Amino acid sequence: MMIKGLIAPILTPFDDTLNLDQSLYNSLATQLLANGVSGLAPFGTTGEALSVSQSERKAALEGLVAAGVDPAIMIPGTGLCNLPDTIDLCQHAVSLGCAGVMVLPAFYFKGMSDDGLYDYYAQLIAGVNDQRLKIYLYHIPQVSGVGLSIDLVRKLHAHFPNVVVGIKDSSGDWDNTKALLDIEGLIVYPGSELPIIEAVRQGAPGCISATANLNGTDIAEVIDLCLAGKWDEAEVKHKKVRAVRLMFQDYAPIPAQKALLARSTGNSTWSNLRPPMRPMAKDKLEALADNLASQFGMQF
Repeated sequence: MMIKGLIAPILTPFDDTLNLDQSLYNSLATQLLANGVSGLAPFGTTGEALSVSQSERKAALEGLVAAGVDPAIMIPGTGLCNLPDTIDLCQHAVSLGCAGVMVLPAFYFKGMSDDGLYDYYAQLIAGVNDQRLKIYLYHIPQVSGVGLSIDLVRKLHAHFPNVVVGIKDSSGDWDNTKALLDIEGLIVYPGSELPIIEAVRQGAPGCISATANLNGTDIAEVIDLCLAGKWDEAEVKHKKVRAVRLMFQDYAPIPAQKALLARSTGNSTWSNLRPPMRPMAKDKLEALADNLASQFGMQF
């Protein structure tokens, strides 16, 4: 079932021994949903997915469900560099009742052909072997180094229309997002709130945005206004949302958001990152917090 609205690629908290902090994870999920977020995308890029093991991902998802988070509003990231592990994570998410899975292409080997990437997804679908499987492709070539062409996406959706149902486009290229929106029946989530008004006009149900972790209420309101056809009101609200997003893009987004959460909650655990990531420098944190307060009234 398609999730309409804002989906948060939820941050992953680590305790002082760098183990995943389930209690803090559950609390953030509950808070985001209470503040207007419609869905969660655990273990995307913002969730430091590739720093988290398979067993940790499974346990964390189970922990969210045990804490009362409806799996039907979750689209966890499951894409790894090999089929067996990706199949395993997909099967686990499906067994929990998740709305779908967000799957990167196999991203270690570069320069692979569309045919090779097609084979990867076809083998994945056969390996999971479950009619409940719903795949949201994950296109973030500037990070993964492996992109998904429009032709490949169109072919996968055409050949597996009930399985390859959508895509998260984090390319930041509006022309690419627009071309994806032109594929009939494909659910397209931009990976940012920047183009959200035009995206919803052309059929997008919302977006999956990293800044949902800190600015979820305002972003969700813009999307809700768009979905209600209140375009003028959405445009006014979007000016602030856009400016906040652009400010965050001047910083390393994961350390910055975690540092601001630590600052606002008084819980230093939120600052913890697994190497190779490093915490945000104190002077940069102070500058960002001061700018958010003075320009947008956001207190951290």
